[in-house]
Amino acid sequence: MGLYILVSVFILMVSGLIILVVLVQNSKGGGLASNFSGSNQYMGVRKTADFLEKATWTLAIALLVLSLASIFVIPKGGESVNKVTQVEERAGDPLPMPTAPAPGTGQQPE
Repeated sequence: MGLYILVSVFILMVSGLIILVVLVQNSKGGGLASNFSGSNQYMGVRKTADFLEKATWTLAIALLVLSLASIFVIPKGGESVNKVTQVEERAGDPLPMPTAPAPGTGQQPE
């Protein structure tokens, strides 16, 4: 159960990061990259766009791998179903089902 929660938290973090990276990009080649148009910048416009594209692909692959890994760490429902069945057997039948009157007696059901 603990590993499933850990993988789920990683999936949420990667999802949030990929949303931010995609929102920073602009489909026309602008976005965050257009703000760094100075010639004496360490990372130019093209390098920023390349970085954002690589980050998008890396996060997408990480999300795919984590999603596939979550299949193997999902807790199995067999144990909890057995516990519920045992509790139901101990409790008995707390509420009996109401019965309908026989046809033709003219009485209203209770």
